[in-house]
Amino acid sequence: MTPSLDTEERVASVLDGLWPAEKTEILDWLVTGTKDERFIDEIFVELCDRLRASGISVARGALAFRIRHPQWLGARILWKAGMASAEIATYGYGSENTPEYLNSPINDIHQGASEIRHRLNGDGIDEAGYTIYEELRAEGLTDYCAWPIEHTFGKRHVATFSSDRPGGFTDAEVLALKNLMPALALVSEIRLKNRMTRTLLETYVGPHAGEKILNGATTRGSGMTVGAAILICDLRNFTHISDLWPRDDVIELLNGYFDAMCAPIEEFGGEILKFMGDGLLAIFPLTDPKACENLLKAIASAQRGLVALNEINRQKGHDPLGYGIGVHVGDVMYGNIGSKTRLDFTVIGPAVNIASRLETLTKETGRTVLFSEEFVRMAGNREELENLGPWLLRGLETPVEVYALPQNPVQIPPAQSR
Repeated sequence: MTPSLDTEERVASVLDGLWPAEKTEILDWLVTGTKDERFIDEIFVELCDRLRASGISVARGALAFRIRHPQWLGARILWKAGMASAEIATYGYGSENTPEYLNSPINDIHQGASEIRHRLNGDGIDEAGYTIYEELRAEGLTDYCAWPIEHTFGKRHVATFSSDRPGGFTDAEVLALKNLMPALALVSEIRLKNRMTRTLLETYVGPHAGEKILNGATTRGSGMTVGAAILICDLRNFTHISDLWPRDDVIELLNGYFDAMCAPIEEFGGEILKFMGDGLLAIFPLTDPKACENLLKAIASAQRGLVALNEINRQKGHDPLGYGIGVHVGDVMYGNIGSKTRLDFTVIGPAVNIASRLETLTKETGRTVLFSEEFVRMAGNREELENLGPWLLRGLETPVEVYALPQNPVQIPPAQSR
């Protein structure tokens, strides 16, 4: 196809380094019309729909981002013609060493390529290249383009577009798509950093506390009083283990222990507020009428996970892990505490202290889980527990009636929240 004079003028603009090469309604929308949209996947879907509606033969588009997440190295946002929402896939650490990635245009863009173009069908078809081309041909696509999305500090992501027009993209279409890249970089970086901020807060302080911080709860002393079922767990003999085991084995053990404990807490609606060395503090807010019941379910699931973990440790020649859990219920102060420049979003109060004292008492009683009378009364599961009688806990003037799980329980029967 012979480029029109208009196309030639735009080519000259691109070569001269001027941007935008052409001002369009889609470009205006991308820059000024997306300010109220939080998620880049929804912006990308609308962008592709607008492109196709304008006559540009985009039938498939994708964004490949490198992200900072404890579990994922990257994510792909995929749109195909007719899709109302994008398909989002995540990729774990190590995926950068797989043949699929190494033989991909994404890898070449990450390595510094400024553009990749490949005609998939029709006259003058290029030789076979990346493995993804066969997938695109099978979908009836005819042309493929990829460009870097340049974020600050040299961070490089990728945008790709495929055509379903016989013969592929026209030169004018390629220029129109390439013209969007600087705006797409700005729009995506803002959303990616917002998502990264949210992810970091969720990772280090938990989803509920993270949401409160994002909503402005960052002033020292700010907070609220909430009713909660409180769980404090601590690993036994960790000092001895850390002194004798190799460092990497200790880290692996701790991660396995926290996986076994934390996954059930989160699954049943609890919030892990902090890790304290080899211990953790979690709450189940009483705004959920099943908070106590869910805490009990979380403990039962965690115990099963720890049994499985100890079997793995036994096979490696290690002694089984011991642990203690203290559970209480009451009002806690939930908010920011710390110095002027370094804050911790946590809970404090007498109820937290009692849960901690109960956890410590597990060492003396030889029981792995201890409950206060207040929790048992609220959970309504007195019949399934063993009454250990009143105990005078350190720092308290009045003894606390203490309950324990039966020795070697098979499972915790469902509690009826009251």
